Amino acid sequence: MTAEAIRSSAQLRQCLARFSPLPVDAGGRRRAAVAVTVTEEGHGAEVDGLPQHATWSTEAALLLTRRAAGLRSHAGQWAMPGGRVDDGETPEQAALRELAEEVGLVLDAQSVLGRLDDYATRSGYLITPVVVWAGPARELKANLDEVAAIHRIPARELLRADAPLLNQVRGAAHPVLRMPIGNGWIAAPTAAFLYQFREWCLCGRLTRVAHFDQPVFAWR
Repeated sequence: MTAEAIRSSAQLRQCLARFSPLPVDAGGRRRAAVAVTVTEEGHGAEVDGLPQHATWSTEAALLLTRRAAGLRSHAGQWAMPGGRVDDGETPEQAALRELAEEVGLVLDAQSVLGRLDDYATRSGYLITPVVVWAGPARELKANLDEVAAIHRIPARELLRADAPLLNQVRGAAHPVLRMPIGNGWIAAPTAAFLYQFREWCLCGRLTRVAHFDQPVFAWR
């Protein structure tokens, strides 16, 4: 499947039904979930280096946010809508709740297509990425207490020849993973979910990402 070929939730649901998420031991970490939200590109990502469109584009895109500057942790960083899994919740329920709370996107359980691999962060969370189908999602509203901006990253951007970016940092046993987006880049854990979505959902390659590290600024 190519980025241009993502035309229905059924295609992605079938793709993810063949994927077996790699289990990761929580090891005392707090459980969290993010929504890997497949939507339409709309008028563009509003990111330097990516085009804006005069008319609405129906090409596939993933919904990302910039975290609010006033947050106590990871302020200003790229993220997917998500947060802690509350007692009694599944990761799927948490991801849908966070979507509604952060960007005003209310979806039901039928929008859930599957999961990608869990990712253990340096800051003490075990994150479950839940892939959801949002359709056009034209009416989004950022919760400014948590979200500074909402961006629609075109799926084709994930297929760039220079992606992923890997480098070593002192104190990390494995390479740090980043995904180039426009003129900038996005770091793991968000980059890990973008990369695995690309590898499996767009390219059909089974690629694990849990071992990739984060840049030092994301360790707290």
